[in-house]
Amino acid sequence: MCIGVPMQVIRCEGVRALCRHRDETRWIDLSLVGPQSPGTWVMTFLDHAREVLDEESARRALSALETLIRVQRGEALDLERGFADLVDREPLLPPHLAALVESSSSEEES
Repeated sequence: MCIGVPMQVIRCEGVRALCRHRDETRWIDLSLVGPQSPGTWVMTFLDHAREVLDEESARRALSALETLIRVQRGEALDLERGFADLVDREPLLPPHLAALVESSSSEEES
């Protein structure tokens, strides 16, 4: 399983950037998101940035990642705090799948 890790750009050189997560720095390929300014957050998968994040989204993802790490260690914790954006809401389908479900429902009603 591949888990995305939010990382913050320290320095950019063309389509690669030196990025930081905690005490770790890595070179990240920016081919899919383009050059980014220092301080920008990117969601990374296997040393490739897939998405540019705003700071709030990065913080939510970091909180969830930290919660997963703590669960793996067997530490008692408040899951609702670690996944606060998922509490008290129904899961949402991506727009392209929601449109398929909507069109399917409309056809069944006809």
